[in-house]
Amino acid sequence: MRRPGLALALTASALLSACVVVPAHRGGYHGGGYAAEPGIVVDAPPPPAYAEVQPVMPYPGAVWIGGYWGWNGGRHQWVPGYYDRPRSGYRYEPNRWENRGGRWHLRLGGWMRL
Repeated sequence: MRRPGLALALTASALLSACVVVPAHRGGYHGGGYAAEPGIVVDAPPPPAYAEVQPVMPYPGAVWIGGYWGWNGGRHQWVPGYYDRPRSGYRYEPNRWENRGGRWHLRLGGWMRL
């Protein structure tokens, strides 16, 4: 007796085993320094800075977190900025790309303890 469902599940499992899911970064807390994003090291430099239009502040004291060039689908892709609530005792460090020996590493920022 054949089990096409089992064969399909095993094939899908083998094909998907190399996939990496990276959640969208929306500024978490970090004790200090930049958080390294594992696996985002590329040969292509990021495009020039994007002139992002900052919308009107949605509430008093809101902090604008600027967008950055992320990496998705084998290319740089703009991740838009957003407003966030300030955090007492923290400052925001932006995401950035670092060139190390000709390879580009994405360093995610976040709320850093003062």
